[in-house]
Amino acid sequence: MFLTNYFSIFIFTCVSVILACIIFFLSFFLSSKLDDSDSEKLTAYECGFNPFSDSRSEFDIKFYIVAILFLIFDLEISFLFPFATCLDVIPFAGVEFMLIFLFILTIGFLFEWKKGALDWD
Repeated sequence: MFLTNYFSIFIFTCVSVILACIIFFLSFFLSSKLDDSDSEKLTAYECGFNPFSDSRSEFDIKFYIVAILFLIFDLEISFLFPFATCLDVIPFAGVEFMLIFLFILTIGFLFEWKKGALDWD
């Protein structure tokens, strides 16, 4: 009796997995294979001109580090919005929890600064 509540979810999951597998295999079998004559399709398009350089150039690791740090701190800051909206109704323990959260966030920022992750040399 307990599992009857989840039977529709089970059916939906099974149908979704089967449909995804069918679409995957259909696209695999119906797609055209690339040969040497289609290698031009894999090059970068430069407005009708031949490409000036390789389009798959490597980026410096600093760009990735800054992007990851932005995502981490942006996600952590997004946790502050619900706190700010209900600041007048939460007890003091909630305020203490958010202050601890901000303290850990500040310690993490100072650690990354000390390690040189924010230096652009």
